[in-house]
Amino acid sequence: MTTSLEQLQHFTTIVVDSSDLDAVQKFRPLDATTNPSLITAAANQPQNRTLIEQAYELAKAENYEDDVLIERTIDILTVKFGVEILKYIDGRVSTEVDASLSYDTQATIEKAYDLIELYKKFDIDTNRILIKIASTWEGIQAARHLESEGIHCNLTLLFGLHQAQACADARVTLISPFVGRILDWYKKSENKQSYPIDADPGVLSVQKIYTYYKQNAIKTQVMGASFRSTEQVLALAGCDLLTIAPNLLQQLSEQQNPVIAQLSAEKAQQANPIKLDALDQSSFKQQLEKDLMAFQLLQGGIDGFIKAREQLAQLLRESFGLSKTSL
Repeated sequence: MTTSLEQLQHFTTIVVDSSDLDAVQKFRPLDATTNPSLITAAANQPQNRTLIEQAYELAKAENYEDDVLIERTIDILTVKFGVEILKYIDGRVSTEVDASLSYDTQATIEKAYDLIELYKKFDIDTNRILIKIASTWEGIQAARHLESEGIHCNLTLLFGLHQAQACADARVTLISPFVGRILDWYKKSENKQSYPIDADPGVLSVQKIYTYYKQNAIKTQVMGASFRSTEQVLALAGCDLLTIAPNLLQQLSEQQNPVIAQLSAEKAQQANPIKLDALDQSSFKQQLEKDLMAFQLLQGGIDGFIKAREQLAQLLRESFGLSKTSL
């Protein structure tokens, strides 16, 4: 009998959620996603020392002043990880914009341009790049502009239907609604140890977003993300894409449980219609503020990615003997 992972691949495009090059090479997914936390973790691995040194030397060669040298090194290193990942996959890699820019539309656009230009310097077809941006109103508007210029975007840290609706309005290429972080929030908020899979709030959130998209023939792809268990993954079998951490991919490759498609365009059409009012900046922010879960997790995710980037900056400073005050 085929493994659960092999069966799942019949219904859903599998994406590896990792900057671990060994894991990418092992599972050979179509696409891969990265984020600041994953890049920082990968940078701590001794086998990636050469990539770090190359990124630093490239940044130095551009004659940046000391105060931006490390930031430039991080951008180059992030892209270099993307370049290495693309050697092992046939599809796309997601590369994240500095999360500290999440509430600045123009700065996000400019950073996206910088990342795309770096990929071009490494002779990468930019159709294979997804610029990853937090799903703030400002980030979504940056993505709207980038998409209009042919730069494809992955909107991340997405926890609510209103965020998904705004992304659809902006015609972004792909969204990454989170599953595990939503479950974590509800377990803490409601003081529960667990939820049955058919009542898992993270799974239900992605199912609703998927249904809304398919009912309205929205072309933006839905990629479930942030999983805590293989049960959550399999509950979303049939979703356009699922980005899965290597440990869960390994578990799925060792299981032989039957996998049944839980989501499909046909099932979405048969579900009760989801009707939403038009969104503008004011109504988006009102809905976000009313949704405590989405509000807290969006800001918490941004803060976490900023912290991860700061940790990477400190690692690089120590690695190259640079003091923080000199930068």
